[in-house]
Order: sequence, then structure tokens, then C-alpha cells
Amino acid sequence: MIQLIVNDVTHSVDLDPQIPLLWVIRDHLGLTGTKYGCGIGRCGSCTVYLQGVPARACQIPLAAAEGKRITTIEGLDGPTGQAVRAAWRELEVVQCGFCQSGQLLTAAALLSEVPQPTDDQIDAAMSGNLCRCATYARIRQAIHRAATLLQGDFP
Repeated sequence: MIQLIVNDVTHSVDLDPQIPLLWVIRDHLGLTGTKYGCGIGRCGSCTVYLQGVPARACQIPLAAAEGKRITTIEGLDGPTGQAVRAAWRELEVVQCGFCQSGQLLTAAALLSEVPQPTDDQIDAAMSGNLCRCATYARIRQAIHRAATLLQGDFP
């Protein structure tokens, strides 16, 4: 049995230790917000936090995640997570929505590190997340908006 801590809930799974974490999250834990995109860690759709750091779940063997804190889009919370979600809604960022869980997690991680990022910092941080609908301008605007929300009295 392998122990996983996903969104602050401990799960025991009896699976091949080499299965990608993505499939455990989606197929065995039922958390389908994390998406399969490319399968090679290049598109960002499968982004989760592993010990608080954005990581590509399609590239992480189950055994490598044992006992580590994993956060999926379903568990993104706190002031930064709420500000990012609010900005995304306010600016209507989402078009098809497929890539957005990875975009939101990556944006929240950026804002945790850089409270007032420049366009160049945003572009660099978000460069590993592909959006097939090309909503990049709205994503950048939403990150700036979330930063502004976090500077105020946002929850």
C-alpha cells in the first residue's frame, strides 16, 4: 500500500508504484480537475503541487509521491487561490477550460513567490502552460488582477 496525502486527505492505494500520479488522482481518487494533455510534461494541464511546488503529475511515478503533500485544483484554496479564482471569473479567462486547472495552480504559485509580478515574470512563469484557445492576454490580466486583489482586503 502506498500512502498519498491529497488535498489534506490521506489515501491508501494498492497500485503499481510506477503508474503516473495523474492516473491515480483521476481514475482512483476521482479528482478529475487535473487533466491529461500531452503525457510528456510539456503542456501543464496535469499540474499539481507536490510539497507546495508545481509539478507535472503525468511525469511523477506514484512511488515518488508517497507520503508527500499533493494539492490538486480541487484543493487550491487560501487567499491566493481565492484571488486567482475570483480574477479568472471576473475577467472571463476561461474559454474551453481544459488547461485552466494547470494555469490557476501555476498562477497561484507565481503570486506566492512574486506578489506583484511584471508581464515578463508572468510570461516566464506561465510559459510551460499551453492554452489551445490562446487566452494568454486574459491570463496575464487575471494574474495582475489577482495581485491587486491580494494587496487589498481580499479574504
